[in-house]
Amino acid sequence: MKFKTAILFLLTSSATFAQEVEREIYIQKKYLNFPVQSSRKRQEMTLRQTKTEDRKFVIRLSDGKPDYWVFSDVSDFIGKRIQIAYPEDVKGFHEIYQSDEINGSDSLYREKNRPKFHFTTRRGWINDPNGLLHANGEYHLFYQHNPYERSWENMHWGHAASKDLLHWAELPEALYPDTLGTMFSGSAVVDERNTSGFKTGKNDVIVAAYTAHGRGTEVQCIAYSNDRGRTFTKYAGNPVIDSGEKWNTRNLRDPKIFHHRPSGKWVMALFEKTGISIYHSDNLKEWTYQSHISGFWECPDLFELPVDGNPSNTKWVLYGASGTYLIGTFDGKTFTPETDKLCYVRGNLYAAQTFNHIPEKDGRRIQIGWGNIDQPGMPFNSMMTFPTELTLRSTREGVRMFSEPVREIEQLYGKSYSWKNLTPEEANRQLRAVGGDAFRIQMKVRILDGADFQLSYNGNSLLHYDMNRNNLNGEFYGGSRIETLTFYYDVLIDKTVAEIFADHGRFSLVNPLPSAKNGNGFEFRQGSSEIGIEEIHIHEIRSVWH
Repeated sequence: MKFKTAILFLLTSSATFAQEVEREIYIQKKYLNFPVQSSRKRQEMTLRQTKTEDRKFVIRLSDGKPDYWVFSDVSDFIGKRIQIAYPEDVKGFHEIYQSDEINGSDSLYREKNRPKFHFTTRRGWINDPNGLLHANGEYHLFYQHNPYERSWENMHWGHAASKDLLHWAELPEALYPDTLGTMFSGSAVVDERNTSGFKTGKNDVIVAAYTAHGRGTEVQCIAYSNDRGRTFTKYAGNPVIDSGEKWNTRNLRDPKIFHHRPSGKWVMALFEKTGISIYHSDNLKEWTYQSHISGFWECPDLFELPVDGNPSNTKWVLYGASGTYLIGTFDGKTFTPETDKLCYVRGNLYAAQTFNHIPEKDGRRIQIGWGNIDQPGMPFNSMMTFPTELTLRSTREGVRMFSEPVREIEQLYGKSYSWKNLTPEEANRQLRAVGGDAFRIQMKVRILDGADFQLSYNGNSLLHYDMNRNNLNGEFYGGSRIETLTFYYDVLIDKTVAEIFADHGRFSLVNPLPSAKNGNGFEFRQGSSEIGIEEIHIHEIRSVWH
């Protein structure tokens, strides 16, 4: 590997057994590229300008052939000299180089296991979505991010923006770890009335609330942006909430903030110890405790929805990370449940969050979750679930929350197929014509005799419903008006993931898609049961990556 700039190597001795090394680099390019080897131990690297420690993170630098490469955006350092320090003199330390391209950019978004229409980061690990909001004409997706490895560590806030919820442009890291800790989950709002006093330009100021995860502590902090979320300044008065002594626990995290119009207050729903606390603020800086409801763990969300689309009849939904929720009322200070715990999603989805500030003329409540799906052999790991619209609808069991893919997905349709009134044998013959590796399948199936049916994909079970045991892919689901023996499914398939929405989104699953056992595509298997496929519509989905 040839270095593009002159580099001064500085070798220093260390009190440890390993030899600590330093390099000075004059930054002229956008990225520093780092070689990673998964079998190496994590060690701390420091990127320092003068005597100030600007960035510190752990990384598994290679000492042989790299498994993959990661990068750090060093645009802020262009025209400056920085020192890189690492506690061990390994081969990979000397292979770090700067460039205006990330290593592997020639195959970026064309990798074998890169999902085509679900968001994945260019490099590294992602988990919880953070700070979902619409601002200045863009949808913003922030997320938990380890830029330096495909495993969890070094929590930053990654950032991507989109005009249509489909095509995402990945932007530089929004929040870096600091002396208070690493950057855990949170949310963001548009402070339209500048109650915080942070606004300095023509754009509406964005204020993010996040948890700083330190050694033995978790505290709540805020940061603000006046350049459409491209850069953030952390509030000098952080932390804005430090409630560890009150609760006698370190489990204090994941602030979801929003503006409550009837009270005129900013509201924060915050996970604390055994449930969710409610806080109030007038300026996003000073917060006052109001109430607490137990029974939830992590990543809360709290929002109001009309029932059956009627704006005169609304209910509030409170949920936590696992996809369980309560329906009730909220007066701005206290959430009062009207149901016991309910469940609308299962599988490999966690920590879903809804967007703040969706334009009123749109009016949808849109959600994205963390798809905890492994991406084998890739320099990135995990993904975001496809955006869904949440609604409240009346059922025989009472009001329930439904989740369905947003309508924008229709913009990605390629070749489409549609059939009606088929036997499984007839359907399987027709399905042989379907090609590709990303799809939307909408189907209506009826059990004529027996208790179950199954749709497989490339030799693996994709969807199995058992009416006798009342489960869908092993998760309990009783169906909707089961006496009709008719079932509606909407399935998204994308390289490594399958998202299944049953009965117009009354219940959904996120499952990993196993490696293909054969190339047979879609096949109905009915076993001892007899079924009829009343309708099936399949759309090949085009990639959102250019």
